[in-house]
Amino acid sequence: MASKHPLLRRRALRIKQDPDHPLYMFSLTGTELFRIADISRISRDDAGKLIGYQRSDVRKHVQDIVDYLNSEHVVFPNSIILALSSRVRFVRSRGPEVDDGCASAGTIEIPLPSNGEARPAWIVDGQQRAVALSKSSRGDFAVPVNAFVADEVALQRDQFLRVNNTRPLPRGLITELLPEVTTNLPSRMAAKRIPSAICDWLNLDPQSPFHGLIRRMSMKAAGDDKPVVADTSIIKMLEESISSPSGCLYPYRNIATGDTNHEAICSLLVVYWSAVRNVFPDAWGKPPEKSRLMHGAGIRALGRLMDKIMPGIKARNHKGIAEVEEELQIVAPMCHWTSGAWESMHMLKWNEVQNVPRHIQMLSWVLIHAYLQAKGLA
Repeated sequence: MASKHPLLRRRALRIKQDPDHPLYMFSLTGTELFRIADISRISRDDAGKLIGYQRSDVRKHVQDIVDYLNSEHVVFPNSIILALSSRVRFVRSRGPEVDDGCASAGTIEIPLPSNGEARPAWIVDGQQRAVALSKSSRGDFAVPVNAFVADEVALQRDQFLRVNNTRPLPRGLITELLPEVTTNLPSRMAAKRIPSAICDWLNLDPQSPFHGLIRRMSMKAAGDDKPVVADTSIIKMLEESISSPSGCLYPYRNIATGDTNHEAICSLLVVYWSAVRNVFPDAWGKPPEKSRLMHGAGIRALGRLMDKIMPGIKARNHKGIAEVEEELQIVAPMCHWTSGAWESMHMLKWNEVQNVPRHIQMLSWVLIHAYLQAKGLA
């Protein structure tokens, strides 16, 4: 049956791997690449659901590639990785010598969109190279392409993370994508999936004191400058408490089965951080350059104080919030989130506290020591 779309045809190899997601190797010119492929930018829809997975262009990197492409004697061996729609068709070549047991030769037929239709491919890796190709003077320059068939965005994200696992991707981009990937991940990434999912909930649920305050890559891509707390600070705070036996969130993670009681964790976090907001209203919700409470050091130090306070708080309602407020009042007089200097930190000015291990450790010790001393535990 003839296709109603014009087709882009290329000689290709079909590699034998997963029969449900065929893998192809072929070539495209820079002009052809953006006729069939889109870049799936990371962002959020109106309901707050994560869409896409790619970061914004790195202009300097793109320009460096453009300059190279416009030079003489160009060799460009690095392939672009695409996810293809299942609308593509592979026609195997005829003859006895087209299949060697590992791959078969043939022609891949990719429908060309028209009248505003969606393109049938997405760039999983090589977006900077692809953009550079489109901006160079060599529109007919052919580059190698590896492509797998996958309509599911989850599989595209999974491959994106695996391809970039050893490369310097922005930490915020990785952590935001992790909750959306359902396949098995390397242990280093898997350990961050639960904290990142909880971070999402804290940012998106109206009952959370952090609602709309956490800065994530998708919001930055959308030009939203309202969030003030770095998601990496929240995730590190959660990760410490969940993974350490002395953390107040640790009991809600079943190490044997891998199950996590997300509801109990979120309930505890709402109680504690609502109390923090109530005790320090002048420091809450401000950008970190105006409030060190919303700074990485403040979030991490108060997270460690949370591990000392919350085991004794049983209520998960307004009564619990009031109890935590009483506990926080013990350390409140010594806190200098927006002005003054920390007497117990050698008179370090409030805005000199940095998000570095030494300052995080110092601030944590000052708050925890003062709290335990007041409770007769130190």
